[in-house]
Amino acid sequence: MAAIRAPLGLLAELTHRCPLACPYCSNPLALEDRAGELDTATWARVFGEAAELGVLQTHLSGGEPLSRRDILDITAAAHDAGLYTNLITSAIGLDAARVAALRGAGLDHVQISLQDTLPASADIIAGYDGAHARKIAAANAVREAGMALTINAVIHRANIERLEQMVDIAASLGAGRVEVAHAQYYGWALRNRAALMPTRAQVDVAMATLARLRESYDGRLVIDAVVPDYYARYPKPCMGGWAARSLNVTPSGRALPCHAAETIPGLDFWNVRDHSLRDIWVNSPAFNAFRGTDWMQEPCRSCDRRETDFGGCRCQALAIAGDARATDPACSLSPLHERLLEIAEGDAQTAEIRYAYRGRRESIPAE
Repeated sequence: MAAIRAPLGLLAELTHRCPLACPYCSNPLALEDRAGELDTATWARVFGEAAELGVLQTHLSGGEPLSRRDILDITAAAHDAGLYTNLITSAIGLDAARVAALRGAGLDHVQISLQDTLPASADIIAGYDGAHARKIAAANAVREAGMALTINAVIHRANIERLEQMVDIAASLGAGRVEVAHAQYYGWALRNRAALMPTRAQVDVAMATLARLRESYDGRLVIDAVVPDYYARYPKPCMGGWAARSLNVTPSGRALPCHAAETIPGLDFWNVRDHSLRDIWVNSPAFNAFRGTDWMQEPCRSCDRRETDFGGCRCQALAIAGDARATDPACSLSPLHERLLEIAEGDAQTAEIRYAYRGRRESIPAE
């Protein structure tokens, strides 16, 4: 068993309610109901336990965290626990007054998603008329309030050729960081893979553009990037290793080693209603299932990269190989690597693009 280090980050999924219907949403297909959400006091306890465990930052996420009427109290509880607080938001319902209220509650940072640079396309992707204009206004309000801002740009076939413009918009909004994240195929993104998958040629151009932009914006804008797994040579070190650096808590309180972990059958996910965060992090069977390298099969077990990429993503291994212990097919050493490329190339040639939406909308409550 590998030595268990303290986690650095906590993703607090406050709700699955969301006004948007993005086709690449990584939330589960079966969303958790509002009635089962953790209450304010429980989240406050979780934040305190996270700080005691060694967590440094929490990401208040969803769904749309602003759907919680107690978002100010939740933010204050995270701040009072000594955690750096980051709001991950669609920005629907985030105006200057709410930005000020959140800042007063102790919020440190805001991350806003942009779906495209063209308003009409952005609104179609988001499934919400007028979403793009609201996001731009919210981003300006965040910067005018003097708060740190990150722009999250999920890249896929519909917008990949405007990657440079996405980065330019982030810079013009005063963001300190932009996350250029190619769609990761879990949840609704997996359902919509044929509509989202870019071609290999598009990805190659995008990566060259990204390298040029990093040089151009060096010292002015941090540009993070997530390469599309299906065209990669090596898998990404998913979550920095299973249960190695961070953990998620779902709206109803289940603690997960990664966002999509519940797709893996046979794992028992302990709930923060019944266990302390420390107990879960150290002793939960689900957290120990793929921790370290002892669980690995060949070729991962003898690979020099086993403590670099940790065998890649367990959820992707299950989705493509049918075995969560298998080498992630994104790795060129996987016997299924060529099959993954065939899937990508086949999906990228789909002529008609249609998105499957969640088909539900939730209003954002006013303060």
